[in-house]
Amino acid sequence: MSVAALAAALAAPHSQPQHAAAGVHARGGGRTVKVPLRLVVGAQYPDAALSVYVKIAALAQGRMCEARVATLAAYLGMSKSAVERALRILTQPDPVDGIVEVPSRRRAYPDGRGRSAERSVRPLTDSELWVRIPVRAAETLTPRLLRLYALLAYAFARRIPVTAAELGEMLHHHTGQRAGEPLGERQARRLVDELETTGWLAVHRREGERGRHAYEPHRHPLHSVPAPAEEEAPARDDVRDGQEPEQLALFGPGAPVIHDGSGPDLGDGSLASKEDLGTDRRDETNAVGVSRRRRGDRKWVAAPVENLPDTFEPGTSRAPRGTRSSATPRQDLNNHTPGSYSGPELRWTERIHTALAPVRHELDDVRRFVLRRVAREIATQLDNGISHERMAHRIHTRYTAQARADIRDIGSWLLAVGIRHKGCGVASCEDGHVWPTGEACEICAHRRQVQRATWRQARELEQRLLQLRAERASADGHDPDQGAAPAEPLPAKKTYRQRTAASDEEIRAAIAERGPEIALHLYGHLRVLPLLNGGT
Repeated sequence: MSVAALAAALAAPHSQPQHAAAGVHARGGGRTVKVPLRLVVGAQYPDAALSVYVKIAALAQGRMCEARVATLAAYLGMSKSAVERALRILTQPDPVDGIVEVPSRRRAYPDGRGRSAERSVRPLTDSELWVRIPVRAAETLTPRLLRLYALLAYAFARRIPVTAAELGEMLHHHTGQRAGEPLGERQARRLVDELETTGWLAVHRREGERGRHAYEPHRHPLHSVPAPAEEEAPARDDVRDGQEPEQLALFGPGAPVIHDGSGPDLGDGSLASKEDLGTDRRDETNAVGVSRRRRGDRKWVAAPVENLPDTFEPGTSRAPRGTRSSATPRQDLNNHTPGSYSGPELRWTERIHTALAPVRHELDDVRRFVLRRVAREIATQLDNGISHERMAHRIHTRYTAQARADIRDIGSWLLAVGIRHKGCGVASCEDGHVWPTGEACEICAHRRQVQRATWRQARELEQRLLQLRAERASADGHDPDQGAAPAEPLPAKKTYRQRTAASDEEIRAAIAERGPEIALHLYGHLRVLPLLNGGT
């Protein structure tokens, strides 16, 4: 009997075909296990490691897991080689923090024949983060979908709103040329849709915080079933005497659409009015910025780019997250011009907003690309230990010390001058002063003294070299009848390539043989002065 016929036979008691609003029923639940969150989010663990860990944890409850690799592969629907690679990583110390997630002990019979190893899972600490995963999910879902399910289950339990872009950053490639790189937002959306079709996840479109999708993972897969009829079906011409009316198929082309509510499919719209397509994501099935060439090679080539002057025109508001006015008009994705900016609004955190307070009034005309670069650079320094008050003080000090007319581009000035760290390698040094006391930095002061002494010595050598050149020039015009021998002329200067290729031993030999003045004349300041000051 086919699947469609079996479904129709089970639905025979219903006298009327159901509408699109179908009920759901849950299959029987199963055992769940706690999985450490580091195993879910750690990029060093492949996707198959999570599936193998869940199954071993389920078999090792109350005893040691003695299942062979072939048995685990059969339970999980994976190949033996994939299970062996996952076990190799789980049973060895983690390269990041040296933790062994699955301790293993080899065994053998008395005659020397090998037996299956005994495996268990590492007990979780009291302060360790974990996520609860059904064992049945590891047996039915692919390893990558199981990892996505675990991420969404943790976010749902902790009430953390997530986006497809954030999910794409937490899922990684583990093989091929792009190993270690994130999957990206587009692949994350495809995986979410695929997980939704399995019944393990319910996606509530645009019902989450700030218009995000709300994800609700299930402890067991939910499958659609026909709902009971509310009233008796009217008489139909196709009902014969003594026969039940034909049931609506649950699978195949004749099945009702149950994805979008109680009404018929109106193109993802509402029954009351047509929704604005700008509230939903665009169709990204076609590659962006490419067009297909109708030739025999069938290669994808880049489409011509129209560089309009307002391509990166700033938006109406650059207020930080949470302070943007709700009256800002939305962009119509269907009527936008070819060169207009249709990307996401620029948002930054409160610490970036505070750090840019001294120049916030100057940021209206800065391009979004430059503002994002400025925000990333500031965030990097803040993550390294610099407070946002110190960054704001740095920008204010340099902004007030320079004339406004000299700053033609405030974005470029911030990247090149305003937010750059100047000083020695000490973390508390800020432009030669200690933050926040303002005292002079001893290391910077010592470096300035050494630099002044070096250039003082350079000036003295230059004066002696000029005097030596003058003496040699006057000796060239000496009259031979006076009886004195003419002075030896200065040797020719080395070329740039000769100075670069010269070794330190060769320059030291010239200094010892001819003196520092002649060595300075031959090799220049950059090569001679460091060696005169004891450099190597």
